[in-house]
Amino acid sequence: MRRMLLAALSRVLQGPAAAAAAAGRTGAVSEASRVVVASRNYADFASEATFEIKKCDLHRLEEGPSTTAVMTREEGLHYYKTMQTIRRMELKSDQLYKQKIIRGFCHLYDGQEACCVGLEVAIKPTDHVITAYRAHGFTYARGVPVREILAELTGRKGGCVKGKGGSMHMYTKNFYGGNGIVGAQVPLGAGIALACKYFGKNEICLTLYGDGAANQGQIFETYNMAALWKLPCIFICENNRYGMGTSVERAAASTDYYKRGDFIPGLRVDGMDVLCVREAAKFAADYCRAGKGPILMELQTYRYHGHSMSDPGISYRTREEIQEVRSKSDPITLLKDRMVNNNLASIEELKEIDVAVRKEIEEAAQFATTDPEPPLEELGNHIYFNEPPFEVRGPNQWIRYKSVS
Repeated sequence: MRRMLLAALSRVLQGPAAAAAAAGRTGAVSEASRVVVASRNYADFASEATFEIKKCDLHRLEEGPSTTAVMTREEGLHYYKTMQTIRRMELKSDQLYKQKIIRGFCHLYDGQEACCVGLEVAIKPTDHVITAYRAHGFTYARGVPVREILAELTGRKGGCVKGKGGSMHMYTKNFYGGNGIVGAQVPLGAGIALACKYFGKNEICLTLYGDGAANQGQIFETYNMAALWKLPCIFICENNRYGMGTSVERAAASTDYYKRGDFIPGLRVDGMDVLCVREAAKFAADYCRAGKGPILMELQTYRYHGHSMSDPGISYRTREEIQEVRSKSDPITLLKDRMVNNNLASIEELKEIDVAVRKEIEEAAQFATTDPEPPLEELGNHIYFNEPPFEVRGPNQWIRYKSVS
């Protein structure tokens, strides 16, 4: 085997002509390259690497998360594929929306992938997550397949909520959406955390909201109740710098969102670095599980699209600003560079992942555009869980639908 690898490497180094002559066919060059890459996959890559990460700003905490993070090769490949899948899924959603196949409200998550991936890998599947209407990334990170997400966006029967939720209302086990009313999910998240404590489970709830919702009165009421009852709740503000078309500086007298809990400890985290988010989320989860009550995280991040698909995103910020963030702080590029520079993966291997992801997205889009729409008879279904069937009134008193749990 060693001789075969050495011979293949020699042919590659000698160039295409020599390799073709030695092998008797031009395909030998690419075959030899694949042999060399395959041999690296199993022998030459590092199993893990340690990285310096940005220190978190702290509020009411004597010490915070570690400023170093260990990432294994397997973890890195998983993070990369997950973030790349979310990115491609959102770009496909943009395309389907512009083709008028997806209709209604649609808020895309590209640029913020490090937030949902870093949070998800830091908690347990039995923990709980609730977020606002920019929910596609969290839906995928919580385990819903791409085809079910895209089918939900196109209103098809194969969608994750049978085509009746759309962009803002996706759910799966231990994931509570997707909520359309600004800030309204925050009290619900505290309620989920209360249930965790009431039933004596060592579980926590991640309650997410944006900087645009951070000035809502109901959020401060929830902080107070959560602190009084020491609820295992991580309040997470995804600060992407703009609430719709209004910058945080114009909307908030104080943009230190991690301090907004006042009596609740807080962290300000680099939300464009998946490792920084992961380490901060682990720290926050341990804090909650220790019975110390709630904690607040501010993830400093950025969205590449506008607020929604009806917003071009360049009337209140410049193209140059968006491009600068893409070139200097893109979460996928940052992870890719770390992995390649620390010998955790090769460029060729990551390109293969990119190809596989694109193929998965195209197949999912094909399903989402050919799957049938749900029949009208199912309109009243799934109002309650585990209840006997009952009748639901339609648009007038003579139209009735049967509701099945």
